Amino acid sequence: MTHPPNMRTAPKHARAQPSAPTAVPAPPAVRPHPGVWAVASRRLRAAATTEPGRLRIIGAVLALCVVAFGAVTAFETGDRAAAADDVVHRSQPLSASAAAIYRSLADADTSAASGFLAGAQEPRAVLDRYDKDIEEASRLLVRAATGTDPSSESGREITTLNKELPRYTGLIERARANNRQGLPLGGAYLRYANQKMTDVLLPAAERLYAAETDRLDRDGDEARAWPFLSLGLGVVAVAALFWAQRRNHRRTNRVFNHGLLVATAASTVVLLWLAVGHTVARAELRSADTHGQQSLDVLNHARINSLKARANENLTLVARGAVLTPDGRNDKYETDFNTGMKALGEQLARARELADDDRGSGPVETAIGAVSEWQDRHRAARTTDDSGDYDGALEQITGPEKSTGESFGRVDDALAQALAHEQDQFTTAANDGLGALTWLPVGAAVLAALGAVATIVGVNRRLSEYR
Repeated sequence: MTHPPNMRTAPKHARAQPSAPTAVPAPPAVRPHPGVWAVASRRLRAAATTEPGRLRIIGAVLALCVVAFGAVTAFETGDRAAAADDVVHRSQPLSASAAAIYRSLADADTSAASGFLAGAQEPRAVLDRYDKDIEEASRLLVRAATGTDPSSESGREITTLNKELPRYTGLIERARANNRQGLPLGGAYLRYANQKMTDVLLPAAERLYAAETDRLDRDGDEARAWPFLSLGLGVVAVAALFWAQRRNHRRTNRVFNHGLLVATAASTVVLLWLAVGHTVARAELRSADTHGQQSLDVLNHARINSLKARANENLTLVARGAVLTPDGRNDKYETDFNTGMKALGEQLARARELADDDRGSGPVETAIGAVSEWQDRHRAARTTDDSGDYDGALEQITGPEKSTGESFGRVDDALAQALAHEQDQFTTAANDGLGALTWLPVGAAVLAALGAVATIVGVNRRLSEYR
């Protein structure tokens, strides 16, 4: 009997297991290429481990600080010097021209009323003054238009003045023509012309003056602004240079490094020039504003109010009560005269406070005394007119002696003298302020470049000792 071979068989669960897979080796990791900043950072750290490397880093940082200080100083002081130049050569002249336009128009209106009161044959001096005022206003409008953007507020006011001024002069010519013929219609034309001057021309001139004065104030504020960034960088640059020299002295026992010494001197000069120059410029520009422009503003308004008051005084006699206030109770021109004289008194008191020397306060005191005299003579003239003596009142208003016209002339002459003095003060102070800033941008750039070169030379001289 045959038996099958005796063989061991694997358990059933063992037979079901598959064989373990063969391990596949992972591909080698690819190292990422280091970036530019990583390489630079690694090289910088490597350089910082040696004294020559540290010197190169210190030299580069010092030169960068000095150059940055000079560049920012040149930029900031250049900006402020440009603003100061605008104050002297653009903003203030335009503001003065706007005030002169305002003044010329008011004086022309006053002269027209004075000539009308003189009768059919107007005095040659009054006609010449009127013509001169109109010519001056037209000339100044042309000059103001050349320096003003037509789309700006000032440009729009100039357009209004150029359009309305011929209409006003046309009305004055009609008033004169009728007055020479003895026609009452002349007074109506004169009142209509005065209304156009009061309601259209003078408000436009006042807005023009306000706009130009605002621009002057903005330029002045910009010119006086402290250059904080330049001052801060200057302190950092000088401190860094002192630290570098102290470090050099402690490591080498050498007292001076000529290159770093020159760089420190140049940076210190720029810093002191910046601080002192800007302080002087601020002080002078502030003086130009306080003792010049503010006084000019008050005096300009005072003179314009005196001219308007004189025109209203004359028109009181021309209208003879035909034009009343809106409530119908009082004469309009007499009411406007009293309002103008009150404002004139307040402005003269303010001008006296702002005057800082005898040449400024003397004319203002003269104007104050003449205004008081003018008011006394005006009251006497009104009493004469109210009693029915028109010719006597006319003589008290327009006569050559002891008249309100004589008092007005004294006020106008005194205010013109005060304005001339304050204008001189403004111009002198503003030019001094501009002069303190003029060469600073160029000087800062040149000295900073010298300091940067000296820094590099000084550090290279120290590096040469390691070769």
